[in-house]
Amino acid sequence: MQGRANGVRNVYVLALVAYAAFSLTDSSVKAAGSHLSVFETAFLVNVFAAMTLLLTRHPDEQWRDFWRIDRPWAVHGRAVCGLVASLCGVYAFTTIPLAEAYALVFLAPLFVTIMSALVLKEQVGPWRWSAVLVGFVGVLLVVKPGYQAFEWGHLAAVGTGIGTGSAVIILRGLGGRAKTTSILGMLVSYLLVMNAIMMCFLGVRVPTLREAALLCLAGVSYGLGQWAFVLAARHGNANQMAPMHYSQLAWAVLFGAAIFGEYPDALAIVGLAVIGGAGLFTVVRERIRHEQARKTEANGRRHFS
Repeated sequence: MQGRANGVRNVYVLALVAYAAFSLTDSSVKAAGSHLSVFETAFLVNVFAAMTLLLTRHPDEQWRDFWRIDRPWAVHGRAVCGLVASLCGVYAFTTIPLAEAYALVFLAPLFVTIMSALVLKEQVGPWRWSAVLVGFVGVLLVVKPGYQAFEWGHLAAVGTGIGTGSAVIILRGLGGRAKTTSILGMLVSYLLVMNAIMMCFLGVRVPTLREAALLCLAGVSYGLGQWAFVLAARHGNANQMAPMHYSQLAWAVLFGAAIFGEYPDALAIVGLAVIGGAGLFTVVRERIRHEQARKTEANGRRHFS
């Protein structure tokens, strides 16, 4: 039982590390600006991410065998979701404020909850559904549809949320039946090949030293984030991981204000607090539910002993 508790805590820690690394990636991409095309930016980021991932393989796995896939459709599907999330994310974070982008990306837990119930047949109680709906209200407070222009960057942020949520569900469905090297290797292959193809059609611009340094930082943090993300999804429950996504709210406000001079208004701050509160409520509720299940199991064993 102690091992199970440690495992749950490890899932939370890995998910937090993954989303913190993704926040650093997003901020670095935004700081690099939109001088380069979306595809060239994504390509350079993933070149550095691939270099980082080469150092993170499991001791029992080899990168040269990443193409030997046990569940090909799921692994390729996860790669496609990652490609969509990456391209949409680059566009969103370079065109709209960080807080607004993150608020829309945080629709991912809503997608995860819906798909975990419909696809994975996981039990999702009324408290979890209530928290998701409250979080959605927080998103509306931040974005304020109808009171400010809804740009293509906002739609791209929604695409990032859908891609991320779908990736979580696919990884959860895979469990431990696919190698980490296969999952990450196929994702990076898709990102490099597809972006390279688009660069051939759209042309290439030489990045400045500053842009190259920022995209290098983005790539390294993205690679480490993907490694932690895959480990968390393989060993955890989809509904355990989704609330950890809300930790990026703090980074959005911090990086947005400190680096880009983006200060959310009072209504947006309330919305961010609502989103974060809904996520924290879910974490507490999940802990209580697991504790109740543990006690029920223990009582049942005593009853039949």
